[in-house]
Amino acid sequence: MSLPPVYLVDASVYLFRAWFSMPDDFVNGAGQPTNAVYGFSGFLCSLLEQTGAEHVAVAFDVSLASSFRNEIYPEYKANRDPAPEELKRQFDWARAVAEAMGLQCFADPRYEADDLIGTLAGCLRPAGFTIEILSADKDLAQLVGDSDVLWDYARDRRHASDDIPQLLGVHPAQVADWLALTGDAVDNIPGVPGIGAKTAAALLDHFGSLEAIYANLERVYEVPVRGAKTLGAKLELHREAAELARRLTGIALDAPVRDGPLDPVGPRLGEINALFDEVDFGMALRRQAQRIADLYDA
Repeated sequence: MSLPPVYLVDASVYLFRAWFSMPDDFVNGAGQPTNAVYGFSGFLCSLLEQTGAEHVAVAFDVSLASSFRNEIYPEYKANRDPAPEELKRQFDWARAVAEAMGLQCFADPRYEADDLIGTLAGCLRPAGFTIEILSADKDLAQLVGDSDVLWDYARDRRHASDDIPQLLGVHPAQVADWLALTGDAVDNIPGVPGIGAKTAAALLDHFGSLEAIYANLERVYEVPVRGAKTLGAKLELHREAAELARRLTGIALDAPVRDGPLDPVGPRLGEINALFDEVDFGMALRRQAQRIADLYDA
């Protein structure tokens, strides 16, 4: 008998999506914005009602400037503005809602949500669970194993491991190397100047890995891309940058998470309604939460 899938949620993606897409007039009685937590709560309710998931973990990012990657490269994510206080408050509410829904939440000042998800996936697969990662972040494609799914829930796009080459041009095990070559402007990772996504994919298709590329620089001219004759020199010139980037793009699999299987989902309707009172949510989400509580009590 196969075990049910475990759903690992990248919370920031759905909070930021709601923050930017939901109207600003979502406020509580104190005038504090609630649009992000409203959208996030709706997402969680829809996920549980749609899937009847038995095991769900929600991973949160704690800080833009305190991860182990900032110790390696202080400019990591330095291009991003800090979250405004109005949004930070909603992150706290969002975690409280997730916990009241009976979902297990994870956060750590030195490890990002991606690392927490990667570590959880690595702990749960040996027990026979398949993994469904809910995120729109391409970085997480490196975690997709043979039986796993990367689910962009908002767009309803599900990507199995065999779909990743069509999505990004490389296999899951090559994603971190691919990002090290191309760089990642979102995270302020420079990569190798002049090497774009297609060239990086061609290099990895030919050699297999970043390490193999650098072990065979004299053969880089063989790769069927424009400018292949000058690629070797370019790669050699920016070798330190590529190797530094690779230390940043790889998702850590050793983050501190609670050992053992996740507890089964068990919504606590009293806590949910108390939180919804605090943020002045109306009946639509309350009715959905009631349906979920009934579903899990059945």
